[in-house]
Amino acid sequence: MYSKAAQRLWMAALAAVCLTVVVPSHADEAPPAAPSASSATGSNSDAAVAATDEPSTTKGDGSDAAAAVADDPPKEEKPMLARFNEFMFGALFFDVTAGAFDMPEVDRNGKPVLDAKTGKQKVKAVGFPFLVVVLMLGAIFFTFWFRFINVRGFRHAINVVRGIYDNPDDKGEISHFHALTSALSATVGLGNIAGVAVAIVKGGPGAVVWMMIVAVFGMTAKFSSCTLAQLYRKENADGSISGGPMYYLDLGLKQMGLGALGKALAIIYAIMVMGGALGGGNMFQANQTVEALTTSFKLGASAKWVIGIVMAALVAAVILGGIKRIGKATSRIVPAMCGLYIVASILVILFNLGKLPDAISIMFSTAFNENAFFGGMMGVLVIGVQRAAFSNEAGLGSAAIAHAAAKTDEPVREGMVAMLGPFIDTILVCFMTAMVVIITDQWNAPEVVNAKNLQGAAITAAAFKTVFSWFPYVLSICIALFAYSTMVSWCYYGERGWIYLLDHFDGAGLKSVVVFRVIFVLAVVVGAVNELGDVLDFSDIMILSMAFPNIIGSMILAPKVLKKMEEYWGRYTSGKMATYDQQKT
Repeated sequence: MYSKAAQRLWMAALAAVCLTVVVPSHADEAPPAAPSASSATGSNSDAAVAATDEPSTTKGDGSDAAAAVADDPPKEEKPMLARFNEFMFGALFFDVTAGAFDMPEVDRNGKPVLDAKTGKQKVKAVGFPFLVVVLMLGAIFFTFWFRFINVRGFRHAINVVRGIYDNPDDKGEISHFHALTSALSATVGLGNIAGVAVAIVKGGPGAVVWMMIVAVFGMTAKFSSCTLAQLYRKENADGSISGGPMYYLDLGLKQMGLGALGKALAIIYAIMVMGGALGGGNMFQANQTVEALTTSFKLGASAKWVIGIVMAALVAAVILGGIKRIGKATSRIVPAMCGLYIVASILVILFNLGKLPDAISIMFSTAFNENAFFGGMMGVLVIGVQRAAFSNEAGLGSAAIAHAAAKTDEPVREGMVAMLGPFIDTILVCFMTAMVVIITDQWNAPEVVNAKNLQGAAITAAAFKTVFSWFPYVLSICIALFAYSTMVSWCYYGERGWIYLLDHFDGAGLKSVVVFRVIFVLAVVVGAVNELGDVLDFSDIMILSMAFPNIIGSMILAPKVLKKMEEYWGRYTSGKMATYDQQKT
């Protein structure tokens, strides 16, 4: 259909776009102008949880300020990328309530905060960001539409992961368990360590309750996207599987007579997942790993290069083997890292066991009260919803790319497996971080309360350090494992976007996928040794924006999923579903 010259031109264009994301400019070293929120991968989650509203102050009659302005040198114009980021963050996070929820402002001790000019108590708006509303309403819609399958099918999902229904003759590349660990390796990341701590500081312990409530609804959003990924997956010439939102948006909507809409949404999604993979799924992870290891072990600046090159080599060793090798690697890394982190957390809780009832009590009491410092119940709810949505990726559709490769001829069954992801990510791992931070009272420590720039990982590390001085070293190792597993899975997500786009040119995607993998490996080193600034913010926008095409398409295709689900559930409840001896994964 297309000449080889045209194929090479498109491949070169895509590679150039990827390299543009990877290579930072000096202007990118400025701090971001707006809160970024990739959380999906745990990236920038500290800023994502909530933006701080600095109180405005006025001195004298204004003449001093005017003179100061006159003496200040002219401000440099922001780079185009920074202006684009600021515009997009404004669009994604604008307050849908238009300031309808106001609260009298008080300090942490409950005393009124007065305006320096008028002497009256300040009032602050409690906003509800647009993106958070989209993710939350989407998850609620899917939960009701699919008749609370997240609750009804929970036990069955666990049995599927155990291998009871694994048919070795089914088409696919990896087992249900490997698909789940591959998806979890992308979602269980730095946000589980850092983002949760900042959420508690900003929204109080009650934010944790709302995180868990939202995660329950998010389980059904995962069910929907991963069932669709199995319904519309594609087998490549080499026997590998490609699937995910790009494919079910394209093929699924085409079946419904909405081919043009589906194609447009699929292309947009593919571009976004590639950009997100290189930034939030790669460079940020490498950057934060270097920061954690050099700080904890007091390493010099030259160590950045060593860590970056070693991580790049380890990532290359896995991703060059495709999803089968990724599945095998994550099936070992994910249980190990989650187990290590949970055991460490349990030790902290056991050393503070007498405080456990009070910690649980304060979580629930602050989730539903009108504490004005945290913005009342609405303010706490918003922060909890935001943290949960950004932590477990429910609604973004990224996990569906991994679940599409699972060996099964039952699409609904893989959807069942996928909905365990938000449960493990948020209700288990995030909850452990929350309990450690709350039970040690680090969220209320003076150095945290008075900090201008909150560092979530530092808060969590301080909480662990209250039990054993060497616990922060364990945390650093956990951060490195979380980051590494996130990178290998997000490379797979990004390369599926690459394959989808270039497959429009006589199947050039699979033939050229090694180009994306090489760029991805190089990006690990770039992220390890550079300040990323605006480049990373742009990547965050790519990840967050994935929600829109995915949720729109998934809602249109929801009747098809419901029909498949009811047929599957009828066979399961009637005992007509075949089981197999548990296979070794």
